Amino acid sequence: MNVNDWTPPKTAIPLWSGAPPGFKAEYGQPAPTITPYLKKDNRLHGAVIVLPGGGYGRKAAHEAEPVARWLNHLGLSAFVLDYRVAPYRHPIPLLDARRAVQIVRSRAQEWKIDPARVGILGFSAGGHLAASAGTHFEEIEAGEPDGISSLSFRPSFLVLCYPVITFGNFRHHGSMENLLGPNPPDALRESLSCELRVTNQTPPSFLWHTANDATVPVENSLLFAGALAASRIPFELHIFADGEHGVGLAAGHPSAGPWTSLCAQWLRRVAFSAAAAG
Repeated sequence: MNVNDWTPPKTAIPLWSGAPPGFKAEYGQPAPTITPYLKKDNRLHGAVIVLPGGGYGRKAAHEAEPVARWLNHLGLSAFVLDYRVAPYRHPIPLLDARRAVQIVRSRAQEWKIDPARVGILGFSAGGHLAASAGTHFEEIEAGEPDGISSLSFRPSFLVLCYPVITFGNFRHHGSMENLLGPNPPDALRESLSCELRVTNQTPPSFLWHTANDATVPVENSLLFAGALAASRIPFELHIFADGEHGVGLAAGHPSAGPWTSLCAQWLRRVAFSAAAAG
């Protein structure tokens, strides 16, 4: 079963040296990987792990490598995560996202990355996974411990692009069903509604959405922003008047196109080490 529009190149790095926790060969998906897009100079850089969207059923190509290349242009190293999707259920995608953060931090010296500036950027359901990584810090069985698993998996910052946030009234039902299965119990839906999980440990966040998104309602971003405000977490929110769901970098888009320049300004404040900014 091919669950990717985006196919990881040969430079992709496995997240685990052996079989990943919960891996099922019968699902027909490869083991999860990250693909590095590194800034190659002698300065420390911030890094962003990119999570393409796809409703927890696939990964969209236009939200993968093009986004990593854009981040490189800003002066950041980037990594595209090929995380596991349905029929895998929670917590498998979250394990993959956590491990990706740990992998980047484990090789920070080699890759000239500031381990205190490792963020996650996600689109749509990838935005839900990014928000989950920034709001879920409870222990989850993650296979045999190793030197990497002891590193912090908390992202330094979040960039959430037309994200799925809630599994309540404004949910994207397909994402919820792919992640939690059909008819999940209320307690499970609530635990994966990220707006209910925001605390003072949630990282600074940048969010954007379009007001007339017909797939993932704008209320998803509004709910998360409200929760961030209540917990006094620094955030920036942009709602654009018009635009269909899934526009990615939105190059040339009459309404949502400015999100990349706005995000670039925000990233310059939160994602650059002193060495990189100097």
